[in-house]
Amino acid sequence: EVQLVESGGGLVQAGGSLRLSCVASGFTFDDYAIGWFRQAPRKEREAVSCITPTDGSAYYPDSMKGRFTISTDNAKNTVYLQMNSLKPEDTADYYCAAVEFIHSDYVCKPYGMDYWGKGTLVTVSS
Repeated sequence: EVQLVESGGGLVQAGGSLRLSCVASGFTFDDYAIGWFRQAPRKEREAVSCITPTDGSAYYPDSMKGRFTISTDNAKNTVYLQMNSLKPEDTADYYCAAVEFIHSDYVCKPYGMDYWGKGTLVTVSS
């Protein structure tokens, strides 16, 4: 059974940093693309970043470039999201998601993901 478990959320002051973790199980880590998504209250879910553990290739939407860094520890089946210079508008539920990486292609969008964690809440105070 595919499972994704997020951790690392919490309350942080604006300008601070957090590192989120997503531990994957139930599938071959290198055969999937893994992403971080977020959803603020009354807003649509959006991609933060995605990565393919097999080669470490990372994708960031233009709006997310500069402050966030995605990485993996393949030995631990874990994906990280390092978040720096946090702003109140970063407050959201952050989700880890995965999709099988077939034919070396995937879509880093909510609709492109098949498996989801339950999320971890990040709150950035002003």
